[in-house]
Amino acid sequence: MAVNVGRGRSSRRPTLEEVAARAGVGRGTVSRVINGSPRVSDATRAAVEAAVAELGYVPNTAARALAANRTDAIALVVPEPETRFFAEPYFSDMLRGVGAELSDTEMQLLLIFAGSDRERRRLAQYLAAHRVDGVLLVSVHAHDPLPDLLAQLDIPAVISGPRSEHETLPSVDSDNYGGGRSAVEHLIDRGRAHIATITGRVDVYGAQRRIDGYRDALREAGREVDEGLILPGDFTEEGGRRAMTELLTRRPDLDAVFAESDVMAAGARQVLREEGRRIPDDVALVGYDDSAIARHMDPPLTCVRQPIEEMGRAMIDLLQDEIAAPRPSVSRGSAPRQVVLPTELVVRQSS
Repeated sequence: MAVNVGRGRSSRRPTLEEVAARAGVGRGTVSRVINGSPRVSDATRAAVEAAVAELGYVPNTAARALAANRTDAIALVVPEPETRFFAEPYFSDMLRGVGAELSDTEMQLLLIFAGSDRERRRLAQYLAAHRVDGVLLVSVHAHDPLPDLLAQLDIPAVISGPRSEHETLPSVDSDNYGGGRSAVEHLIDRGRAHIATITGRVDVYGAQRRIDGYRDALREAGREVDEGLILPGDFTEEGGRRAMTELLTRRPDLDAVFAESDVMAAGARQVLREEGRRIPDDVALVGYDDSAIARHMDPPLTCVRQPIEEMGRAMIDLLQDEIAAPRPSVSRGSAPRQVVLPTELVVRQSS
C-alpha cells in the first residue's frame, strides 16, 4: 500500500512559522497577509500566498477568534413562535438574504426562537455569556424588551424594522409608508370607491406606516377615511380570513381590499370566493411582500414588493460594521444608522 509522505501532504497541519520560513518573511507578516492587512507589499503578499498554497496551510480560525475575543458567530433572533416562522415566506426570504451575505465570510449563523417566556429567559442567559459577536432581531414589536437587553449587555445588534420613529438601534426596513400609499393610489386609479384595508399588528411600526400611507392616499384623492373599512389583522392567513369576514359584514358594498401581507391576502381571497365575490370584477385585491404566494394565487395577486432578501443582506452589512466599531458603537448624541429600501408595486390580474 503506497502512502504519500511528501512534505506538503503530511497529516500534520503546517504551522504559521513554516509558512513564514518558506516565504522568507516574519511570522507577523504572514499573519497580516492572512488577515487581509493593507500594510503588506504586493510582492510579499504573493510570496506568502504561494507558501500557503504549497504547504496547504489552513488558518486556525478558532485560535484567531479567541485571540481577538471573538466568537465568529452571530444570532438571528425571532421573537415569534416557530410555527409562524415556517409558515410565512417573509422569514424564509429574510434568512436566505442573511445566509447569502454570510456565505463569503467565516462567521456562523445561529437561528434562535424567543416566542415564549421560557425561550426568552434561556436567550438572556445565552447572550449574557457573550457567545455571539452580534445579533439580528427580526419581527420585533413596539414594547419588546429584547433590544434593551442587548443594549445593556453591549452586544452589537441590528433590528429589522424600527420599533418607532425614535429607534435607538441600527435598523433596516423597507418603505412601508410609500408601499401602503402606492397600493391605495393604484386602487383609486382603477376606479374603486370603497377601499378597505386589513392591517398588520398595530404594535408593529411598519404596519402603522402602511396604514399612514393608506390614509394619506385617500385624503390626497379628496376622499374621507372610513374607519369602518380599516380592520387589524395579525399577518396570518387565519387573521386575513377573520378580518375579511368582518369587513363584508360591516360594509358589503366594499369593492377593493388592501391586505398588508400576501398571507393575509390569501385568507381574504378564500372568504371572497366563499361569498361569491369575483376577483377583480366585484372586489379588487392587493397584497404586500410579493412572495411566491402572490405569484401562484388564482388570479395572480397584485402586491407591493418589498426587497426582503436585500434587507437581510443589508442587515449583515450593518451588523458587521457595528461589530468592527469600538464599543459603544454609537457615540453619545449621534443617531443610529437607519437603512430604508424602496418598495415597488407589482400589478397582476387581481386588481
